[in-house]
Amino acid sequence: MSVYILRRILLMIPTLFGIMLLNFIIIQAAPGGPVEQTLAKLQGLDSSVQNRMGDSMSVEVSSSSSENSQYRGAQGLDPELVQEIEKLYGFDKPAHERFWLMIKSYIFFDFGDSFFRDQSVVDLVVEKMPVSISIGLWSTLIIYLISIPLGIKKAVHDGSRFDVWTSSLIIVGYAIPGFLFAVLLIVLFAGGTYLDWFPLRGLVSNNFDELSLFGKITDYFWHLVLPITANVIGGFATLALLTKNSFLDEIRKQYVITARAKGLEENKILYGHVFRNAMLIVIAGMPGLLMALFFSGSLLIEVIFSLDGLGLLGFESALNRDYPVMFGTLYIFTLMGLFLKLLSDITYVLVDPRIDFESREG
Repeated sequence: MSVYILRRILLMIPTLFGIMLLNFIIIQAAPGGPVEQTLAKLQGLDSSVQNRMGDSMSVEVSSSSSENSQYRGAQGLDPELVQEIEKLYGFDKPAHERFWLMIKSYIFFDFGDSFFRDQSVVDLVVEKMPVSISIGLWSTLIIYLISIPLGIKKAVHDGSRFDVWTSSLIIVGYAIPGFLFAVLLIVLFAGGTYLDWFPLRGLVSNNFDELSLFGKITDYFWHLVLPITANVIGGFATLALLTKNSFLDEIRKQYVITARAKGLEENKILYGHVFRNAMLIVIAGMPGLLMALFFSGSLLIEVIFSLDGLGLLGFESALNRDYPVMFGTLYIFTLMGLFLKLLSDITYVLVDPRIDFESREG
């Protein structure tokens, strides 16, 4: 197993490099980069842009400026000013050189500073991480705690009334997008129209630092109730059906029939033999579920409940073409995803020692 783990870690290097290269090419081809956005703001005399360029800098408009500039917003601006802006964002170098410099820095986890925020990328990620971890971790835990027992019970009682009415609830939960369910929760429980039981925004209250330890824990979970409930619906429905179908496939196999014929207890058959085999497919989906709930899947939930997490950070950086934040978070998320996939394979072996990845690789 150690040889397989080492091989997978080494394989992460070209995989990570390829993903970064592909995204770099796509982003460079997209219009409206940081230079264009800054030029547009300068044309509107945006004071925040001038502050980043320096207090002594003045926006000079020159009738003799080059009209053949590659930037649409450069018309009417001094070419030297445009060059200074390019140098500010590193665009005075060719694309391939910028990419290599970025990769060399990322090897040492030096992601630079945000173009449009007065913070480093690492500080921004660390600042937003608690929100995304809170939503993703608790959502994943609750989804698995509900879905696996429910899926097992549905498989054991396949075709019963319990199976039918729970399937109806699951289908309804699957059909309603999480963000629509979030809006419904706000209307019902967050002072929208009916009850005002839960807060509408933030991860903690304004007076969080003044609360006791028990008060802080209560306040933290009080703010998480609605976002996590909205986030759990889709994942819970999918995983419950996946667990049920996986168990049904295993229950109908010959080794289960043989075990029953030998007089083994049903619980011993179910949890001693069937569970180990049926859970493999459920475990395989864990890395994807974790990544979706941590980052991409929680975006709309973060927006609706005013939670400033990594999903919202990535979305805003894409809109603003904040390249250091975009590529820095992409690098971090991709690396985490690759390690989570490796962790999934290791968990495979722990659940079923009969699996030997090294022999398959050979």
